[in-house]
Amino acid sequence: MEEISLQPRDLLIFRAWEIDEIVWLIIGITFFLFIIFLYIRDRAQKKHTILRNYPIIGHFRYIGEYLGEYLRQYFFANDRDELPFNRAQRSWVYRAAKNVDTTIGFGSTRPLHSTGTVYFVSAPFPPLGTEVRVEPVTIGPYCRKPYISTHLFNISAMSYGSLSKPAILALSAGAKKAGCWLNTGEGGVSPYHLSSGCDIVAQIGTAKYGFRDEQGNLSDEKLKHWANEEAIKMFEIKLSQGAKPGKGGILPAVKVTEEVAAIRGIAPHQDSISPNRHLDIGNVEELLDSIHHIREVTGKPVGIKFVLGSYEWVHDLARAIHKRGLIHAPDFITLDSADGGTGASPQGLMDYMGIPISESLPKLVDILVMYNLRSRIKVIVSGKLVTPADVTWALCAGADFVNSARGFLFALGCIQAMRCHNNTCPTGITTHNPRYQRGLVIEDKGERVFHYANNMLHEVATLCHSCGVDEPRQLKRKHARIVSEDGFSVSLAEIFPDKEPLPEYKDIEK
Repeated sequence: MEEISLQPRDLLIFRAWEIDEIVWLIIGITFFLFIIFLYIRDRAQKKHTILRNYPIIGHFRYIGEYLGEYLRQYFFANDRDELPFNRAQRSWVYRAAKNVDTTIGFGSTRPLHSTGTVYFVSAPFPPLGTEVRVEPVTIGPYCRKPYISTHLFNISAMSYGSLSKPAILALSAGAKKAGCWLNTGEGGVSPYHLSSGCDIVAQIGTAKYGFRDEQGNLSDEKLKHWANEEAIKMFEIKLSQGAKPGKGGILPAVKVTEEVAAIRGIAPHQDSISPNRHLDIGNVEELLDSIHHIREVTGKPVGIKFVLGSYEWVHDLARAIHKRGLIHAPDFITLDSADGGTGASPQGLMDYMGIPISESLPKLVDILVMYNLRSRIKVIVSGKLVTPADVTWALCAGADFVNSARGFLFALGCIQAMRCHNNTCPTGITTHNPRYQRGLVIEDKGERVFHYANNMLHEVATLCHSCGVDEPRQLKRKHARIVSEDGFSVSLAEIFPDKEPLPEYKDIEK
């Protein structure tokens, strides 16, 4: 019988094979025990009906629910389906921010006959492409230091804390290069907002973060301190926000770092929840008192920000202004939309409170015209305005300036992951986790912010050409049409006819 001899090398191979089998056996037993444990746990727990009735496999339902939020936009939604921003809108911003070609081919994917669709009225003899300009606008003519703005598309309110340090630095750098302003949001003025020397609008929220004394009251000393900062051009009193009217700002404790807390003047690692209104402003008279006081202390333009619900209080405000004199009027109004964005809000407020700017902007402008305040008070509009068509519509409706927050977030690289409130933003924009912030390269994203603002103006100018005007603010309501329920379009000027000043206010400016 032939004898088989094994070399030492062969013995090592067999031994490795045996060890490998043992490892796989251990893994198999562990997995089997885990399945048994999971089965018993699912059957015994009392919180989830699905898991009690379908142990183990019921977990796939929750996995699908979790992943669906992120996968729908890539695999299931059409270009124009998603909310709050569809793929077509986001793609335009991404291309504009990267300064690549924004043209498309073959045909539009936009449904042109749906109710509410906006068209613009083309002119038979448009001005030449080189003729469009943006005229400078003076805000706050009664101030010691009025502000002359040369940019109609600006960065809306976003605070440090809600956004990360790299995100604010990139926005500041891009704003400086583009020549637009950057609003600080209600979290106070941070060194990162000021880093580039861009024009700043300092927002005073209901908690007065960055502007309050130890008791939480508005501090004249803080106002004077920030008014001496050359980059700060205007102050904005925030009354309400489009995504959560009737509720103050919310910054979850996980985002209230030591530095964020120091800037705001609050305790770190605790929820930062602002009052739902200014404690010292309870009516239009007190509002005008605050506007006048801040303007006197700072010497700079002071405006107010709100989302409209009732129009009656705006009439009350206009009448109160005339009783006191035009000098007491706010220098600007920032009108936010009910579909505006935020880092955190109760869903009930986000879904159901306030009026979208598609209605409220023309109404606000009409009220200002009726009381002959239109030239005195500049109108800034914000809320889901991220494409040239959005901005052009707002100008047709009567806005002087357009602010955007989420448009510039897309320029920074936002992928609409909807994780702003959890400190887990995968792009590093709304998180203080260094792991995620590492992906946001300030120099690159600052350039993208600049290109987005610049390309926005270029394409708004293109639409203005087509409408037959050579300056964007010359756009009127007659230049826009809205598709009605019968499928035919109606002029915006018919839906919201131009108003004339009321007889008692016709000669008020004289």
